[in-house]
Amino acid sequence: MDALAQAVQPLLAPAFVVAGADITWAEVVAVVLSLAMVGCNIRVNPTGWPLAIAASLLYFLLFRHSRLYGQAALQLLFAAVALWGWWQWLRGRGDDGGALRVRRLGAAGRWRIGLAVLAGWPLLALLLRHTTDSDMPWWDALPTVGSIAGQWLLGRKYVENWLVWLAVNIFSVALFALKALWLTTLLYALFALLSVSGWRAWRRLADAHG
Repeated sequence: MDALAQAVQPLLAPAFVVAGADITWAEVVAVVLSLAMVGCNIRVNPTGWPLAIAASLLYFLLFRHSRLYGQAALQLLFAAVALWGWWQWLRGRGDDGGALRVRRLGAAGRWRIGLAVLAGWPLLALLLRHTTDSDMPWWDALPTVGSIAGQWLLGRKYVENWLVWLAVNIFSVALFALKALWLTTLLYALFALLSVSGWRAWRRLADAHG
């Protein structure tokens, strides 16, 4: 463990300073990879998934260093789910047995996702509060649970993933600003705008698929 910590330490070294806060190399590289990933996702390009894995591992280091343990654990889950999502986009099948296509979730599915997020939020918040030294367990837990829902919807090519990401990204802007992760705050503000673009693009694709 000491050897691993020493190996990743250069990634947590400051690259430059913004508003009195250090911006680490891990954050710089993760931002670049994340923007490329979202661009690929909007275009339904499976290259976004390996980019997601690399960005998630870098953000795991960054969030753990910032004591955002829910977000840190989420990045490891993202890396694992990205492997599943990558497979889904390359080999996955839709409900009709055909190749996975961009489609809508439907009213019942939207209710299930919403209720799952509302149920998971307090459970994770209480877990973080009682098992870690997190100073913002409730703020940390909500975007964490929402992101799990968004990642599943993205992997199954549901248009609604972009609306979930829009909500998560807006909330995360406030969270990361409070932690003085300014480059990541800017990234999530851009993510919010890109979520709108992704929703519009995927909605057109869903309409084209009938």
